[in-house]
Amino acid sequence: MLDKKTPKEIEILREGGQILGQILRDLATQVKPGISGVYLNLQAEKLIKQAGGSPAFKNYNGFPSGLCVSINQTVVHGIPTNEPFKDGDLVGLDLGMKYKGLYTDTATTVGVGQISKQAAKLLEATKQALFVGISQVAPGNHIGDIGRAIEKFIKPYGYSIVRDLAGHGVGRAVHEDPLIPNYDDGQKGEKMFPGLVIAIEPMIIMGNDFRVEVGNNKWDVNAKDNTLTAHFEHTVAVTEDSYLIITE
Repeated sequence: MLDKKTPKEIEILREGGQILGQILRDLATQVKPGISGVYLNLQAEKLIKQAGGSPAFKNYNGFPSGLCVSINQTVVHGIPTNEPFKDGDLVGLDLGMKYKGLYTDTATTVGVGQISKQAAKLLEATKQALFVGISQVAPGNHIGDIGRAIEKFIKPYGYSIVRDLAGHGVGRAVHEDPLIPNYDDGQKGEKMFPGLVIAIEPMIIMGNDFRVEVGNNKWDVNAKDNTLTAHFEHTVAVTEDSYLIITE
């Protein structure tokens, strides 16, 4: 059964989500050649604690840091390292926060220094795909509408949509029902209703192989064809007649 948040809980989520969104934007401006994921993680955890929250991902199922830092062919769940970012890298930043007892989740992908035209196109398409998915959020629409719209938008680019990972409900826990595929899985899915809070997060691979594999550290999720990837995410609430982007 899908969880319904009260108007008061939506207010708290919005307050926390705005804080988290600003923290992620601050971190994104620091992504430059020579900076490391470990440094960004320290900044992320510090900023979250200063805001009165706690990092949602740290120690979640044993994950060692508050910030996921996923570089190039790593789609998601990258563990921050001391390896400095290089010119041309694509760096995915995924951040969650527990604030006043409730969880929000957001992500972006940033180019380091000068990136290729192909990489810039991938970033823009994936970001647009997120908002195409969000545009399907409304009472009476179905969860399947989100993935269908994302796939229709991405298909002309020739990119692949990761199928083994999905968006999800969020709020009382980091991950709640429903699962939200980013492609048309042939299912209508649950009907959306006011008070439903979900994380929509297209994960796109530049190549034509949607398969992924887990890296040696048991966390990194990498594109099997080793091509560039991008990931954008917002927490979104269903309102009485439309949607509210919680983490904007």
